[in-house]
Amino acid sequence: MTDAQVGLLVATPIIIGFALTLQRMGVLQRGGTLSAVAASVIIAGILFLQQ
Repeated sequence: MTDAQVGLLVATPIIIGFALTLQRMGVLQRGGTLSAVAASVIIAGILFLQQ
């Protein structure tokens, strides 16, 4: 695995955790949380496969 792929594997769960934390605090609504998580996973998947 390249350094970029390792970075994606580390950063994506952090982004997801941050979105979930913001949703629990009431900052994000459920739709915003779902779109943030979905976008994060999709982007990470695309970038991971292109490396």
